[in-house]
Amino acid sequence: MIVGMMFTNYRAVFAEGTTLYTPYTKISVSPGQSIDYSIDAINDSKDLQNGEISVTGIPRSWSYSFKSGGMSIGQLAVLPGEKKTLNLKVEVPYQVNKGNYRFTVMAGSLGSLPLVINVSEKGSNESELTSDQPNMQGNSKSSFSFKANLKNRTPEKQLYALMADHPRGWDISFKANYKQVTSVELEANTTKDVDIEIKPPGEVAAGTYKIPVRAVTGSTSAKLELEVVVTGSFSMELTTPTGLLSTHVTAGDEKKLELVVRNTGSSELTGIDLKATSPANWSVEFDPKKIDKLLPGQDATAFATIKADKKAIPGDYVTNIEAKTPETSSKIAFRVSVRTSMLWGWVGVLVIVAALGMVYYLFRKYGRR
Repeated sequence: MIVGMMFTNYRAVFAEGTTLYTPYTKISVSPGQSIDYSIDAINDSKDLQNGEISVTGIPRSWSYSFKSGGMSIGQLAVLPGEKKTLNLKVEVPYQVNKGNYRFTVMAGSLGSLPLVINVSEKGSNESELTSDQPNMQGNSKSSFSFKANLKNRTPEKQLYALMADHPRGWDISFKANYKQVTSVELEANTTKDVDIEIKPPGEVAAGTYKIPVRAVTGSTSAKLELEVVVTGSFSMELTTPTGLLSTHVTAGDEKKLELVVRNTGSSELTGIDLKATSPANWSVEFDPKKIDKLLPGQDATAFATIKADKKAIPGDYVTNIEAKTPETSSKIAFRVSVRTSMLWGWVGVLVIVAALGMVYYLFRKYGRR
């Protein structure tokens, strides 16, 4: 994280001609961060200055250390007309309240140096899983994509297992850095973006669903509750009571068919129109022509009367029947076999009988000559 600094040159004078100096006397940090101060001990006097180094006023839960020349030090001596540089390292704990913390660096006769550390936010020793948009709405065929942010606010690196408690049939996946994952690793006091994709089953009922998502390690965990509002799906099936999609008819006659319209979605269907596309010179009439309302899981019965062309020759003909709303539709292809009229059958029989009678007559009249 970026450390905010107040650029104020500060000289702390203790004895005549001695100074403790650092350019940054007020610094803004986040919980868990460390600050390295470079402090000059300047001796402009004519005498050797020597003093023990300590810090007063710092909170007990904070830690600090002094070093110079790569060694830990507790006392510093500076010759007349010279300066020595020492390094103060202050460790801000993770569990700390927001605010300004004032303390003083003491160096015996060399002087004292007041410093301020501003902690920009309240800290903790926990993990956080958050989302700017934890709820979404769509139908059952929608895919719900949430963006979450996982933050490790502990002082150690953590490996988080990602999991979700979802209803049976739902599909939930996690992605980090554009790759599908089941766990993510975070260094201390770092964050990572995690994409969560939720897909409900196609037959899910309309309603509001709570999906708890967790990031878990052996020592810490974070939880986020996502909300999915399913508005329902639109789907229907057009069929017959037996499922049979064929019949027969005599040319010029009509056939009454029973149809079944079934709402297979999870939302109510309204204004279902019945339409047909038939061969030339054929006609199809429905009773009723429109189904006003059909609740999820319910069936409605309608009748289609198909009238064949009186000049239709024997063979198979296809009539397409469709049930349609603005949201969805269903279509079936009905095969109709045309048979020859019985009248023409009897006419054929009479022609044959007449022919046989004529042969018999001619045989009786001219057979013996």
